[in-house]
Parts: sequence; C-alpha cells; structure tokens
Amino acid sequence: MRFGGRRGIHSLRVQLTLANVALLLLGIVAATAVSVMGMRYYLLDQIDSELTKTRNSLGSSQLTLETIDGLSKLAIVRERFLQQDDPDEGEARPDQILTAVDERGGTVALAGFTPSGVQKDLAAAVDDPRALAGDVEPHDVRVRGDAYRATATVLADGTYILLATSTEAVHKGIAKALRLDLAIGTLLLALLACLTMFSVRRRMRPLEDMVETSSAIAEGDLTRRVPSSREATLEVEQLRVSLNSMLQQVESAYRTRERSAAQLRRFVADASHELRTPLSAIRGYLQLYDKGMLREEAERKRAWARVMAEADRMGRLVDELLTLARLDQQPDLRFRNVDLSRLVRDAAEDLRIQQPERPITVGADGTLLVHADESGLRQVLGNLVANVRTHTAPDVPVRLGVERADGLVRLSVADKGPGLCKEDAARIFDRFFRAGGGAGSGLGMAIVQGVVQAHGGRVAVLTAPGEGLTVTVILPTHASASVDTNGKDR
Repeated sequence: MRFGGRRGIHSLRVQLTLANVALLLLGIVAATAVSVMGMRYYLLDQIDSELTKTRNSLGSSQLTLETIDGLSKLAIVRERFLQQDDPDEGEARPDQILTAVDERGGTVALAGFTPSGVQKDLAAAVDDPRALAGDVEPHDVRVRGDAYRATATVLADGTYILLATSTEAVHKGIAKALRLDLAIGTLLLALLACLTMFSVRRRMRPLEDMVETSSAIAEGDLTRRVPSSREATLEVEQLRVSLNSMLQQVESAYRTRERSAAQLRRFVADASHELRTPLSAIRGYLQLYDKGMLREEAERKRAWARVMAEADRMGRLVDELLTLARLDQQPDLRFRNVDLSRLVRDAAEDLRIQQPERPITVGADGTLLVHADESGLRQVLGNLVANVRTHTAPDVPVRLGVERADGLVRLSVADKGPGLCKEDAARIFDRFFRAGGGAGSGLGMAIVQGVVQAHGGRVAVLTAPGEGLTVTVILPTHASASVDTNGKDR
C-alpha cells in the first residue's frame, strides 16, 4: 500500500504549506497595520499642525469681529475660509471650513458674510466651543457625513472661531493603500503557497521513497533499499543511511533465521534418521528374543552383542548431539595455558596404539602454549584422528603438526588417503554429512568446527581426489571472542 501520494489536511506537505502561509499572513497583517497607522498618524499630524498654527495665530492677535475685515494679514481668511458657498447635492465638501459662533454656539456673520450651510453644520457638530478651544489637540467631527479635524479659538470680544480641515483625502488615501497592500499580500500568499508546495514536495521525495520502500519490504521484497537523492537535506540523508543499514540488518537476520530454520529441519530429520537405525535394530533383536526365535546360546550372545553395539552407537550419537547443542549455546569454556604440542603427541600416541601399522609423523617438538580449553582441544584432535582412522586404510601415512606463525597457532592433521571432491569438501562441516556414505555419524567435523569457533579460531580444508586430506586448525594465541557456527561474531 502506497501512502506517498496522499493528500488532505493531515498531510505533512499541506500542513507545512499552511504554516508558512499563516506566518506570512500574520507578517503582512502586522506590517500593513503598522504602515497604515503610521501613515494615518503622519497625515493627521500634518493637518493638526496647520490647524493649531492657525488657531494660535488667531488667538494671539487680540482681534474682534469688527477689526477682522480690515486686517490685511487675514486676507487669506477671506479667500480660503469665508467665501464658502453651499455645495450642491453630490458635490464634494470644502477642504477647510471657518465659522464664528457666540458663547451659546450660534453662528454669527464674519467679515460681513452670512454663515453658509456648511458653516452652520460645523457649528452644530461642535457641542461645546469652549471645551474645544481649551483642548490642545484638534477633535474629529463629521460635517454632512464627511470627516473633519476641528479646533477652536476665542477672539478678544469673546467670539469663538471654529476651524476645520477635511480628512476625507487622508482616509481615501489610507483605504487605497490598504487595498493595494491586501492585493499585493494576497499575491504573495498565493506565490508562497505554490513555492512551498513545490519545495516541500521536492524535499519530501526521499521520505516518500522510504514509505514506498517500507511498503515493498512489508510485501516481502527484502532487497529493496531507499535510493539516494540530490535534493535530500542532511537530516533526511542521515535517516536514509540509517534506514538502509537497519534494512540490511533485518534482511541479514531474516536470511540467517531462514537458514537456521532450514538447518534445524535438516538436523532434526538427519538426527531422527540416525537414531531410527540403531533403535530399529535393537527393537528387531528384542522382538526375536521375545518370540523365542533365538533358541541357540550362540544366537542369543550374537543378538546381545548387536544390541549393545547399537546402544553404544546411539549413545555416542546422543553425546555428539548434546556437544553440538552446548556449542550452539555459547558454552563457558575453561581457558588456561595449554601445551598444544603435548596434546598433539598424545593424539599421535593414541593412534599408534589403535593402528600400529599406520605410518605416523609428528611435528610437535618442545612446548607451544595456547590459552584455550584443554578438553575442547583434545576433542578436536580426537575427532580429526578418528576421521583419519575411519575414512582411510590402516597403512595410509598421516602427519600431525603444530606451529606458531604471525601471532597464530596452526594445528594440522594431514593424510595421504583418497581425498575429497570439491562438492564433498564444501560440505565436510555439515552435520550428518558423510562423504560417499561412509561410516560414522557425520557429526565429528561439525563438532571440530564448533569447538574451534568457540575459541575464536577457524578451520580450513585442503583436499583433492587422490591427494589426501589436510585439515588445518588456526587458533589465536589468546582465545577470547567466541563465534557461532556460521562464523559470525556472537
């Protein structure tokens, strides 16, 4: 099942895109708010400064209504403030309004001009001229629906002059700037969303490959690995390498388990077959005895001898199976300094006693110490010598030797027998394998390999048809690490 193309709100790709868009949106909103507020403050401050300057000028002039018309310094008032006709319906309101009011807020004529409608509306919009004149900052008022900034001053005769400047242009400018910011912000958000989706898709491709690889492995393809990517970040590349290493270990463990399971099935089948033969023989002789078919004393003795022989064979087989089982369970070997030369000479002497006619050469002079388990090494030598004794003629020469080289100890047992073909040599350490269907249980060489590997060593075989067999055991001087029967460190 593939999840790489999955979409939706729960997709990491969508969540990253939404997070980036949300962050940019917050930034745009904050920047727009700050810029709009700053622009509004600046423009209104300019208007307030002009109104305050005019108010202060009028307030400090000690003018009255009678003297205003005669002062040339107020000519600008006549031009800009006083000649204000009422705008028609739909026309724009004046940018600046000036009107005179009495203490009760009623409009009065100024410089001979009757108050217009907008001047009266301004006076009506200001509830308390005295409070407005006493306040330092101008106030916001609305005249006929339009926004103005208004202030007031008092003349020498107690008349109040109201001054107002329209802020509609400011608000329109701010609204236009806000719309422009929103349009640009929306474009930036759309562009960021597209770029984020494209970038995240490219960056997450290695993760999708991991998901695809994991799905393939779950379906049984243990050889799949996560491919490398040129777009991967350092963390994703580290994850890829770690995942591939884990998958390699999983595959190795699975292959090892399958191989071990196959070996176990073969081992159980071979053990059952090997045990069935002596048990069948013992059962047959017992049935003959039970039915009274062994009437002669000689027949009974021969049958008894055969039963004992098969029981001994079965006992040896069981002992060898137990030995292999203990080796598979990492036995606690008793390591100490052992004179390997002495063990070789003892094995050669045992072979001479068993087969006096066999030519034996020993290359084990002096003392050669190795830190190992003595009983295990004796078993190795015993099995190698028994292999020679069982599979070669009694007059075939054999040589036992031991030497130290390059910090290792080499123990060799070589005979001049028929040797083995390449296929048989490759299986010589398999359990229950007997070359050419020969005698024995087929466990001796497997035990040799198990004991040697438990000492941290290895076994090598050199053979060819008609050229004999040489088995070389290579041991470290100080055996420490133990390995399993497949040659891998435990």
